[in-house]
Amino acid sequence: MQKYGSGGAGVERWERLRERPFTVHDAESFNALALDLFHLHAAENPVYHGFLNALGRDPARVERVADIPFLPIELFRDRTVLLDGLKADRIFTSSGTTGMRTSTHAVPWPELYERSFLEGFRLAYGDPREWRILALLPAYLERPDSSLVYMAQLLIAATGDPLSGTYLHDLDALVDVLERSEAERERTLLLGVTFALLDLAEKHPMRLAHTTVMETGGMKGRRPELVREDVHAILKEAFGIPAVHSEYGMTELLSQAYSAGEGRFTCPPWMRVLVREVSDPFTRPAHGRTGGIDVIDLCNAASCPFISTQDLGRLHPDGTFEVLGRFDNSDVRGCNLMVEV
Repeated sequence: MQKYGSGGAGVERWERLRERPFTVHDAESFNALALDLFHLHAAENPVYHGFLNALGRDPARVERVADIPFLPIELFRDRTVLLDGLKADRIFTSSGTTGMRTSTHAVPWPELYERSFLEGFRLAYGDPREWRILALLPAYLERPDSSLVYMAQLLIAATGDPLSGTYLHDLDALVDVLERSEAERERTLLLGVTFALLDLAEKHPMRLAHTTVMETGGMKGRRPELVREDVHAILKEAFGIPAVHSEYGMTELLSQAYSAGEGRFTCPPWMRVLVREVSDPFTRPAHGRTGGIDVIDLCNAASCPFISTQDLGRLHPDGTFEVLGRFDNSDVRGCNLMVEV
């Protein structure tokens, strides 16, 4: 087991911890780091340590990744989930409706988040410099503590394209850039929150032959909730595109999974999704059955890499997964996909 040391070796210790997620390329290295991080957090993360105590789990008896307990995501609303000895350089907060308690994610190493989303994007879509990225994120751009906006702005900067940019409510300006990109045959990514993409589809339908449309989820109370298939059908018809891409991420994670269509998400090597039985969080259903989504994000090395979400999904034998909705009576949050009934 990798030891991270303490005291005077603290700087070197954290440098090794930040680097290790990006050395993971197979199941063996993933499992080894996951177990190392489990024992680190069991000993040095007060919130996770208290959670294990409440479960009556002895960390010394956890020898397989399959036996690791996942921290309920709701604990990010009331507590600072962070290893002892670290302080947050940035704090990201989730979106929510009026009166809703929002989650906070204390991030001591923003550069780790930046490397995670940049490398994750490269694995899925190639070099950002090969893209023009347009972000349609109203209700998020108004929040300086949004992890989605932070990611979008740095991806935009990485393109080096002067026409890449973010848009709040000015759909006309966005349409002008989209039309210019199409005329120039410029490889373009339109990244948008779901309700805003639907607004664009209704007001400015157009054929996008050189543009990839990617939705991040989220109705924000602006529209009735729709199932993914219906949203994608509307967007495909309005823009004349064969598929709608999707991003799966959340405030409490530092990594994202992407779907190139049909709602099948693929994780980067340092991220893995598991599914738990709805009525028993310690039992894993067979592939293809619906259950609650658990996420191992090794880039969450400072907060908690083992998150039990309120999303419902299905896991496939090839490791891809679908997001089907949310548990009944759970909060509807901005970065989650639409409920499927």
